[in-house]
Amino acid sequence: MNDQITKDMTIDEIFTKFPGRGQKLAQEMQNAGLNCVGCGASVWETLEAGMLGHGFKEDDLEKLLKKLNGILAEEIDTSTIAMTKKAAEKFKEILAEEEKEGWGLRFADRAGGCSGFEYVLDYSEKASEDDEVFHSEGIDIHVNQGAVSRLKGCVIDFVEGLNGSGFKISNPNAKGSCGCGKSQSY
Repeated sequence: MNDQITKDMTIDEIFTKFPGRGQKLAQEMQNAGLNCVGCGASVWETLEAGMLGHGFKEDDLEKLLKKLNGILAEEIDTSTIAMTKKAAEKFKEILAEEEKEGWGLRFADRAGGCSGFEYVLDYSEKASEDDEVFHSEGIDIHVNQGAVSRLKGCVIDFVEGLNGSGFKISNPNAKGSCGCGKSQSY
């Protein structure tokens, strides 16, 4: 089984084959200029056709492939839930603006979205009895014990771009995801 992304794979194949990395892969494709990732029209297009069809050069395609396969090669710690430094800094900034310094992050999932479940991020003043608490980058992450098995291994990042900014989650437990990365199935 090939565990690399190739230029002749369709967008749909990439997200179907690597759902646990779907969010990061989608973000990297968008960063490269494939802004239609997640659009229904793009899923049947190969990565090569998408790049070249949007005016990019063969060299741009090779750079994107290298970045995408680099994402696949990243180690995942499935024993915890983590935030990137950028996500933690943004969350702390938001807490300060909301006068909630010292609060934790409530991380959950709920039924919804086009693939079955969508993520929920919220403020959490303190953990409840049925929460498991994870610590990352100076933030306490509160997760209901019923969701821990689905969310362990997740990395919460914050991305900024022309097509929007926000917290993005990569979940190695996802068995399927939508192209836009807004929802997943287990």
